[in-house]
Amino acid sequence: MASSTRQKAIEIWNQKLPPGNPVLLGKILFACDNPPGTKIISGSQDAFGIVLPGLNKLEYAGEYLPADIESVHDEAILSWLEQRLWLCTLGPRVSSYDVLANTRITVEGARRLSEAARQCWAAIMSRNAVEFGRTFRAAFEAQVAMFPNMTDDTIRQTIDRYKDQALGWKLSGAGGGGYLILVSEKPVPDAIQVKIRRREG
Repeated sequence: MASSTRQKAIEIWNQKLPPGNPVLLGKILFACDNPPGTKIISGSQDAFGIVLPGLNKLEYAGEYLPADIESVHDEAILSWLEQRLWLCTLGPRVSSYDVLANTRITVEGARRLSEAARQCWAAIMSRNAVEFGRTFRAAFEAQVAMFPNMTDDTIRQTIDRYKDQALGWKLSGAGGGGYLILVSEKPVPDAIQVKIRRREG
C-alpha cells in the first residue's frame, strides 16, 4: 500500500502529518518520493492517498499530478464505506517483479478502467453495495487487462478463496503483493477492516 511513499513520508515528517494544505503536502511528498533522475515514478495517487483525509477522487489529464480532486467528508458515506472494505495480506513482491513488463495499454483499455472507476464512485455516493462490488471488480479486471503482471498464481488462488464471500475485489497499488482489497457487507475472516482518516476540526 504505497509502502515506499509511506516510508518517505515518515522520513520527512516522522509519524504525524504537519498542519497545512493537504494538496500542497501531497505535491511535496510526490516530489520528495521522485527526485530528479528517478527512472520508475511512484504515482502521485500514492502521495495524495497518504495526505488527503476522507474519500477522494483524483482526475488526471495526462500529467503526473491530478487536474482535479473531489473530496467527500460526509460521515454517513465514510462510515458506510469503512464497513464494507477489508484488507487481506498477500506476500511481499518478489525482487524481480516488474508491473511495467508485458503491458497491453490501449485507448479502449484505459477507457474501460476510467468508466469502471466513475461507476464505482457513483455506487459509493449512492451507497449501493452490490454495484460498488461489481464496479470495483470491473476496475480491477480493466487494470489487469493492461498490466497482466499485477497478478500471479498465488494471488489468483487467494481471490478464489474469498470470491464467494465478497461482492468485489482488487489489488492495492501496482499488485504483485501487498493487499487484496475486498468489498463485503459481512466480516471477512483473517481480514483487516479499513479505517478512513477524517479531517481535523
